[in-house]
Amino acid sequence: MNVTIYDVAREANVSMATVSRVVNGNPNVKPTTRKKVLEVIDRLGYRPNAVARGLASKKTTTVGVIIPDVSNMLYAELARGIEDIATMYKYNIILSNSDQNKEKELHLLNTMLGKQVDGIVFMSGNITEEHIAEFEKSSVPIVLAGSIEPFNKIPSVNIDYKKATVEVISEFVKKGHKEIALVIGPLHDAINRELRLEGYKEALAEAGIEFDEDYVIEGDYTYDSGIEAWQRLQELDKAPTAVFVGNDEMALGVIHGAQDAGVKIPDELEVVSSDNTRLAEMVRPQLTSVVQPLYDIGAVSMRLLTKYMNKETVAENKVILPHRIEYRNSTK
Repeated sequence: MNVTIYDVAREANVSMATVSRVVNGNPNVKPTTRKKVLEVIDRLGYRPNAVARGLASKKTTTVGVIIPDVSNMLYAELARGIEDIATMYKYNIILSNSDQNKEKELHLLNTMLGKQVDGIVFMSGNITEEHIAEFEKSSVPIVLAGSIEPFNKIPSVNIDYKKATVEVISEFVKKGHKEIALVIGPLHDAINRELRLEGYKEALAEAGIEFDEDYVIEGDYTYDSGIEAWQRLQELDKAPTAVFVGNDEMALGVIHGAQDAGVKIPDELEVVSSDNTRLAEMVRPQLTSVVQPLYDIGAVSMRLLTKYMNKETVAENKVILPHRIEYRNSTK
């Protein structure tokens, strides 16, 4: 089996980002850490450029990356992981923003193929049958990063979003909460519709709490939609005492909306977000958040793509990375 960046990171007990920095000669690594990583690389026989050296000359060594919005912290971190591993394997990146617009996504996909890219990393909240049809016609491999599709046909890298939701809601229940809200992104997004919402329902059912659709608010991942979500929730006969929010930006909106209404965080309302971008530590109180390994999702997606492009054996085309909950001051 080929030694991968995971093997080196695990053996050296460091992150994939640290291994990447060492391999690329980045000076922002402690000497002791650099020495440890280099020793592991030497012992395991890790050769990061092996794929690039073996590529046929007809390849362009260029990869297309299509993401909804590079200015969004979540996608920016994912893109950084993709870029670092692409650099490690001597690939160039063509990066495009789709603005989460299906027509634009399909146009960019065909544009990338027209540029003769060797593969594509694709991110979108709503993978439709039309997307799948285009993916299956592609002459080059495609990997989904932080995205899922309902037909289980396209390789992807994610966390277990349903399990994470169950863990958050179950923790609320253990603390005695009964009025628990869920504020998520658009329900046409399969992650929200099929995983987060179902995890929410499952956790409530296990606790014997009846599902009430009024406690589920559909937003659009923006700060303003978080504020609007709280405005709707506070008008209920029983306002929630705990809320799980699908991303950090909406969670900021929920917190600020509640604070503006005189609600004390976390004494009167506990809030847990998802993604754990830098925003989680920039707000006060700091956000408890489900930690998605955003950099690693991007890095693993790119590494998986290199395997397909080089016709290496792929043991599992659906990669689920571990998550955890980082507890901060928005919960007790």
